[in-house]
Amino acid sequence: MNVVFFAIVAVAFLASVWGFANQGLATGDWQAASALPAAVGKAALDSAKSSVELAVGLVGSITLFLGLMKVVEVGGGLAIMARIIRPVLLWLFPDVPADHPAMGGIIMNLAANALGLGNAATPFGLKAMKDLEALNQEPGTATNAMVRFLAINTSGVALLPTGIIGLRAAEGSVDPAAIFPTTLFATGCSTATAILVTALLVRLPRFRLSPAQEAADAAVRAAAPPLRPVDFLPVTLFGAGLLGLVGVVYALGEVASAWIMPTLIMAMLGFGFAKKVKVYETFIAGAKDGFQMAVGIMPYLVGILAAVGMLRASGGLDAMVKLLSPVTALIGMPAEVLPLALLRPLSGSGAFALTAELVKTHGPDSTIGELASTLNGSTETTFYVLAVYFGSVGIQRSRHALPAGLAADIAGALASVLAVRLMLG
Repeated sequence: MNVVFFAIVAVAFLASVWGFANQGLATGDWQAASALPAAVGKAALDSAKSSVELAVGLVGSITLFLGLMKVVEVGGGLAIMARIIRPVLLWLFPDVPADHPAMGGIIMNLAANALGLGNAATPFGLKAMKDLEALNQEPGTATNAMVRFLAINTSGVALLPTGIIGLRAAEGSVDPAAIFPTTLFATGCSTATAILVTALLVRLPRFRLSPAQEAADAAVRAAAPPLRPVDFLPVTLFGAGLLGLVGVVYALGEVASAWIMPTLIMAMLGFGFAKKVKVYETFIAGAKDGFQMAVGIMPYLVGILAAVGMLRASGGLDAMVKLLSPVTALIGMPAEVLPLALLRPLSGSGAFALTAELVKTHGPDSTIGELASTLNGSTETTFYVLAVYFGSVGIQRSRHALPAGLAADIAGALASVLAVRLMLG
């Protein structure tokens, strides 16, 4: 992240210098030309302010859900859920013990993302990172499990892109849920790419772990019991139930989706009560950890979002669009959608705003509207995820997490173009 952070700021600064010199030499009015660097500086300050507001906004959800997670954890719920999808987790995370608390956080995070619960997924992910850090033999350096977990996160696993469907409905789409199959295809491709790239890059010498961490991971893998066909029965039933839930939500729309959040909260507290957990006291204990965690991520958000704000204000993002537009034209991506593809890994709120603009301008059922909706619903904000999750546990060396996340973003964009062309064209 050190190189990326500096590179974003450097590109923004150089774009400011170029714009200032170009306008000043062309018009001779250097005072007017100074408006660009002034705007870049203002963008840094405004983005820093908005990043703090974003972090403060996350405090409530993080505190709430980590309190709920503590109730479920004390009641043994995470261990139960870990056993249900144990075969898949053992395959994806062979270096994490099957009964470790990190598995529960990973499960809840991926499930919340898949159901389109938005910020509800973040507290679960932060809890998973905190538990994964307990297995880390080299503090400050991301483990293979951390990298793999965040690569899957940045790939934007989504079964219910509820926010985008709501946006399309608000703009008068004939079939707001038409992007469901295209989003599912694109997010599947991006997730598969993330898993594959992490498996390939970890073999490179520059991404190798320390001998102590490799030995610890090897010991976990050696201690894992072999899998039997019957072990896959619970996860098969779980998957069928999840697909059934997806079908119900899509069939009933907001009537069903409106119940997801209250039902989730009630189920978590009800589970703890049934297991004779002191629900309120346990919730408070977990909520205190959540509050401290939310405050801890604030500096990381300020840094990355201020840099992104400078890049946008300087015109550097527009220059990248012009440079890459001939390439994207070859794959059938309209030039209007390219800024969204570039912005999506940098800013989730900015990408959503740009998607709304494209849908409103070109129509929700146009090719551009459908492609923008699919792209926004099938990928995640890579830099935000890495900054927040790694920042929460003090990771400085992210290893191959960034290239894996960006590879997933590229795969998601390409798959979105293909899916829209084949399914909605």
